[in-house]
Amino acid sequence: MRSQLTSIPLLSYGFRPFFLGAAVWAPVAMILWIGTMVGRFDLVSVYGAVAWHAHEFLFGYLAATVAGFLLTAAPNWTGRRPITGAPLLGLFTLWFAGRVALLAINQLGLTAVVVDSLFLFMIAFVVGWEIIAAKNWRNLRIVLLVIALALSNVLYHLEVIRTGSPALAIRVSLSVIVTLIMVIGGRLASSFTRNWLISRKAQRYPALFDRIDAAAIAIGIASLAIWIAMPDQTVAGLALLGSAAAQTVRLARWRGTTTWREPLVLILHVGYAFIPLGFLTAGMSVLWPDILAPSAALHAWTAGAVGVMTLGVMTRVSLGHSGRALTASRATIVIYVAIVLAAIMRVIAPLCGSMLLMLVASAVAWTIAFLGFVVFYGRFLVKARADGHGTC
Repeated sequence: MRSQLTSIPLLSYGFRPFFLGAAVWAPVAMILWIGTMVGRFDLVSVYGAVAWHAHEFLFGYLAATVAGFLLTAAPNWTGRRPITGAPLLGLFTLWFAGRVALLAINQLGLTAVVVDSLFLFMIAFVVGWEIIAAKNWRNLRIVLLVIALALSNVLYHLEVIRTGSPALAIRVSLSVIVTLIMVIGGRLASSFTRNWLISRKAQRYPALFDRIDAAAIAIGIASLAIWIAMPDQTVAGLALLGSAAAQTVRLARWRGTTTWREPLVLILHVGYAFIPLGFLTAGMSVLWPDILAPSAALHAWTAGAVGVMTLGVMTRVSLGHSGRALTASRATIVIYVAIVLAAIMRVIAPLCGSMLLMLVASAVAWTIAFLGFVVFYGRFLVKARADGHGTC
């Protein structure tokens, strides 16, 4: 039975089921949320529609993309065989069970919380086991960040149950997620740009990771810690603005403007650009809350950095690991334009006269982006490699 499952292309590598599942869930969850906003659906349960919406983006969609990426990257880090077949199906089933459980939390109660909370801990355990077995100590920090994300998910549930508003948990979870993007996203954007420029025999390349990068990440983590502890204090706002400047300098060193001929690389720079923008809007919301509400400011990180960066990684990994050329098709460009527009509209929605209209427009663009991924990339995920090199 295990060998039969392993022979199924969809279960031959971690990115396949999890990227497809994330791409399906992203528009479904968005449609349910917007449907609730306009009165078509009723997600107002003991959990609350707003808390559910934020949770399913941070710990539903994002958790799946993180799992797909790590289960694909771990074999490259460790030299060990990828998780396939029944174990992979089990992990995906656990993630899917969490989505169903949260929708049925009225009936399941705390059981839904337990089911949902298990997934990220399992991913941390599986990836950590592979890294430790290979003695690849350098990448253990990624596992620690996944554990931190898993703990912030538990905190999210507990805070919703106790107060109905996961304000602290959102700050904690977003801080972990932003740190993940600074560490992993920064590495990907820089290295993929360097590889692309080398293939074009360019004269100048992105700066290698050095003290400037380390300092920018450290400043970012420090400002996030201050923001978690003192979200309304001036010192937090100033620290966040300082991080915006540091991250802008870091981004500029990667020569992203030279990649405009290859959207598959450019999109990573666009996605990462929402990191300094998120620090900027978060800092502004602390210092001038009457102009920019704190809750609105955070969407530069969520819809922007998370949405754009993850979709960029999903398209690239899906092409490369399915044996296809690493170049963006017209369909891919449409997907990228849609997700960037969705992020921009979501960020500026609170500043518009008709916020609901802008939210709906953002949701439409978001849905187009992810349904586009399902339509044009889903076939790559469920079929064997195009180059005939096995199923992974």
